Amino acid sequence: MKTAEEILNNKTKAKIVCVAPDATIAEAIDVMVDTNIGAILVEKNQKIVGIWSERDLLRSVNRPDFDHRKALIRDHMKTNLYWAAHDTPLIKLEEMFLGLYIRHILVKRGEETIGLLSIGDILRTSLLDKDIKIKELNSIASWQYYENWGWDQKK
Repeated sequence: MKTAEEILNNKTKAKIVCVAPDATIAEAIDVMVDTNIGAILVEKNQKIVGIWSERDLLRSVNRPDFDHRKALIRDHMKTNLYWAAHDTPLIKLEEMFLGLYIRHILVKRGEETIGLLSIGDILRTSLLDKDIKIKELNSIASWQYYENWGWDQKK
């Protein structure tokens, strides 16, 4: 079974993308658009202190006092971050996403943050693994003789 680090290594966009807490939402949006990501990490003093996502933008955009050109990420980011060890197996990651109702998990090796996994990364990996297993099972089980099982026999 794949681990968190193996899943990270298979991502096309495995680089950690961050902004500072005093970045404006507009600046964060520019970075997210340029890198084609849906969530951005917030880093202060080389430490991840928060995460901000497209969904967080939706929560703020209809407020009458909200101006994305002036609003700072630190005032809108989520600070309750979830972490998984680099060797966490896929099934445990699935349980974390479903059980915690979250969309992103940071991956650590020791004290070092090595990446960010999204629910999409986990779903993709899970489906690809299932596809491989189905192909393996189909190569083992032959359908050649099933028509001779006697289903069409008269009693």
